[in-house]
Amino acid sequence: MSIIGMIIAVLFFIAGVAGTLLPALPGAPLIWLGMFLYGWIVDFNNLPWTFFVGQGLAVALIFFVDYFAGAWGVSRYGGSKEAVWGSVIGGLLGLILMGPFGLIFGPFIGAVAGELYLKNSPEKAFRVGVGTLIGFLGGFLLKLAIEIVMIVWFFIAVF
Repeated sequence: MSIIGMIIAVLFFIAGVAGTLLPALPGAPLIWLGMFLYGWIVDFNNLPWTFFVGQGLAVALIFFVDYFAGAWGVSRYGGSKEAVWGSVIGGLLGLILMGPFGLIFGPFIGAVAGELYLKNSPEKAFRVGVGTLIGFLGGFLLKLAIEIVMIVWFFIAVF
Protein backbone atom coordinates (compact mmCIF):
# COMPACT_ATOMS: atom_id res chain seq x y z
CA MET A 1 0.00 0.00 0.00
CA SER A 2 1.23 3.47 -0.86
CA ILE A 3 0.53 6.22 1.65
CA ILE A 4 0.71 8.90 -1.05
CA GLY A 5 -1.60 6.88 -3.29
CA MET A 6 -4.07 6.42 -0.45
CA ILE A 7 -4.03 10.15 0.34
CA ILE A 8 -4.68 10.96 -3.32
CA ALA A 9 -7.49 8.41 -3.51
CA VAL A 10 -9.15 9.70 -0.33
CA LEU A 11 -8.93 13.30 -1.59
CA PHE A 12 -10.66 12.23 -4.79
CA PHE A 13 -13.28 10.34 -2.75
CA ILE A 14 -14.00 13.46 -0.70
CA ALA A 15 -14.26 15.58 -3.85
CA GLY A 16 -16.50 12.93 -5.43
CA VAL A 17 -18.90 12.78 -2.51
CA ALA A 18 -18.91 16.59 -2.44
CA GLY A 19 -19.79 16.40 -6.14
CA THR A 20 -22.97 14.60 -5.21
CA LEU A 21 -23.96 17.76 -3.35
CA LEU A 22 -22.31 20.33 -5.63
CA PRO A 23 -23.22 20.00 -9.31
CA ALA A 24 -19.98 21.63 -10.48
CA LEU A 25 -18.02 18.50 -9.52
CA PRO A 26 -18.54 15.18 -11.33
CA GLY A 27 -18.97 13.04 -8.20
CA ALA A 28 -18.84 9.42 -9.31
CA PRO A 29 -16.16 9.90 -11.99
CA LEU A 30 -13.92 11.57 -9.39
CA ILE A 31 -14.33 8.60 -7.08
CA TRP A 32 -13.47 6.20 -9.92
CA LEU A 33 -10.50 8.36 -10.91
CA GLY A 34 -9.19 8.31 -7.33
CA MET A 35 -9.29 4.52 -7.41
CA PHE A 36 -7.58 4.41 -10.78
CA LEU A 37 -4.80 6.78 -9.67
CA TYR A 38 -4.24 4.68 -6.57
CA GLY A 39 -4.08 1.57 -8.75
CA TRP A 40 -1.62 3.23 -11.10
CA ILE A 41 0.63 4.30 -8.21
CA VAL A 42 0.73 0.77 -6.75
CA ASP A 43 0.96 -0.98 -10.15
CA PHE A 44 -2.62 -2.20 -9.75
CA ASN A 45 -1.78 -4.61 -6.91
CA ASN A 46 -4.99 -6.06 -5.44
CA LEU A 47 -7.05 -4.14 -8.00
CA PRO A 48 -7.68 -6.27 -11.10
CA TRP A 49 -9.34 -5.00 -14.25
CA THR A 50 -12.62 -6.59 -13.14
CA PHE A 51 -12.61 -4.27 -10.11
CA PHE A 52 -12.43 -1.23 -12.38
CA VAL A 53 -15.10 -2.59 -14.72
CA GLY A 54 -17.40 -3.15 -11.73
CA GLN A 55 -16.70 0.33 -10.44
CA GLY A 56 -17.31 1.72 -13.93
CA LEU A 57 -20.70 0.00 -13.99
CA ALA A 58 -21.49 1.61 -10.63
CA VAL A 59 -20.62 5.01 -12.16
CA ALA A 60 -22.93 4.26 -15.11
CA LEU A 61 -25.69 3.32 -12.67
CA ILE A 62 -25.23 6.64 -10.89
CA PHE A 63 -25.61 8.51 -14.20
CA PHE A 64 -28.76 6.49 -14.91
CA VAL A 65 -30.19 7.33 -11.48
CA ASP A 66 -29.25 10.99 -11.90
CA TYR A 67 -31.00 11.22 -15.25
CA PHE A 68 -34.18 9.33 -14.42
CA ALA A 69 -34.87 10.23 -10.78
CA GLY A 70 -36.51 13.57 -11.53
CA ALA A 71 -38.47 12.18 -14.46
CA TRP A 72 -39.69 9.33 -12.24
CA GLY A 73 -40.85 11.84 -9.63
CA VAL A 74 -42.76 13.82 -12.23
CA SER A 75 -44.48 10.81 -13.73
CA ARG A 76 -45.18 9.20 -10.33
CA TYR A 77 -47.08 12.30 -9.28
CA GLY A 78 -49.17 12.45 -12.45
CA GLY A 79 -47.02 14.79 -14.50
CA SER A 80 -47.21 15.11 -18.25
CA LYS A 81 -44.48 14.93 -20.89
CA GLU A 82 -44.45 18.71 -20.82
CA ALA A 83 -43.74 18.61 -17.07
CA VAL A 84 -40.87 16.15 -17.62
CA TRP A 85 -39.37 18.40 -20.29
CA GLY A 86 -40.02 21.42 -18.10
CA SER A 87 -38.12 19.80 -15.24
CA VAL A 88 -35.15 19.00 -17.51
CA ILE A 89 -35.08 22.49 -19.02
CA GLY A 90 -35.69 24.04 -15.61
CA GLY A 91 -32.73 22.10 -14.19
CA LEU A 92 -30.42 23.37 -16.92
CA LEU A 93 -31.63 26.95 -16.75
CA GLY A 94 -31.72 26.84 -12.97
CA LEU A 95 -28.10 25.75 -12.84
CA ILE A 96 -27.08 28.58 -15.17
CA LEU A 97 -29.17 31.26 -13.47
CA MET A 98 -29.11 30.19 -9.81
CA GLY A 99 -26.03 28.00 -9.49
CA PRO A 100 -26.29 24.90 -7.32
CA PHE A 101 -29.67 25.92 -5.91
CA GLY A 102 -30.96 25.95 -9.47
CA LEU A 103 -30.59 22.19 -9.66
CA ILE A 104 -33.14 21.88 -6.89
CA PHE A 105 -35.54 24.69 -7.67
CA GLY A 106 -35.16 24.77 -11.47
CA PRO A 107 -36.74 21.35 -12.08
CA PHE A 108 -39.53 22.19 -9.64
CA ILE A 109 -40.31 25.46 -11.42
CA GLY A 110 -39.98 23.81 -14.84
CA ALA A 111 -42.35 20.96 -13.97
CA VAL A 112 -44.90 23.39 -12.57
CA ALA A 113 -44.58 25.54 -15.69
CA GLY A 114 -45.06 22.48 -17.91
CA GLU A 115 -48.29 21.59 -16.16
CA LEU A 116 -49.54 25.18 -16.18
CA TYR A 117 -48.72 25.36 -19.91
CA LEU A 118 -51.25 22.55 -20.39
CA LYS A 119 -53.74 24.65 -18.41
CA ASN A 120 -53.87 22.17 -15.53
CA SER A 121 -54.87 23.42 -12.11
CA PRO A 122 -52.24 25.13 -9.96
CA GLU A 123 -52.80 22.41 -7.35
CA LYS A 124 -51.90 19.65 -9.80
CA ALA A 125 -48.95 21.65 -11.11
CA PHE A 126 -47.65 22.13 -7.57
CA ARG A 127 -48.11 18.42 -6.78
CA VAL A 128 -46.10 17.49 -9.87
CA GLY A 129 -43.44 20.02 -8.87
CA VAL A 130 -43.22 18.39 -5.45
CA GLY A 131 -42.81 15.07 -7.28
CA THR A 132 -39.67 16.42 -8.95
CA LEU A 133 -38.28 17.37 -5.54
CA ILE A 134 -39.05 13.90 -4.16
CA GLY A 135 -37.43 12.32 -7.22
CA PHE A 136 -34.38 14.55 -6.81
CA LEU A 137 -34.05 13.71 -3.11
CA GLY A 138 -34.52 10.00 -3.73
CA GLY A 139 -31.98 10.10 -6.54
CA PHE A 140 -29.53 11.98 -4.34
CA LEU A 141 -29.82 9.40 -1.57
CA LEU A 142 -29.48 6.50 -4.00
CA LYS A 143 -26.42 8.05 -5.66
CA LEU A 144 -24.84 8.65 -2.27
CA ALA A 145 -25.49 5.03 -1.25
CA ILE A 146 -23.90 3.72 -4.46
CA GLU A 147 -20.87 5.96 -3.96
CA ILE A 148 -20.45 4.70 -0.40
CA VAL A 149 -20.59 1.12 -1.67
CA MET A 150 -17.94 2.00 -4.28
CA ILE A 151 -15.63 3.44 -1.63
CA VAL A 152 -16.16 0.56 0.80
CA TRP A 153 -15.47 -1.92 -2.01
CA PHE A 154 -12.21 -0.10 -2.73
CA PHE A 155 -11.05 -0.34 0.88
CA ILE A 156 -12.02 -4.02 1.07
CA ALA A 157 -10.02 -4.70 -2.10
CA VAL A 158 -6.98 -2.75 -0.89
CA PHE A 159 -6.88 -4.08 2.65
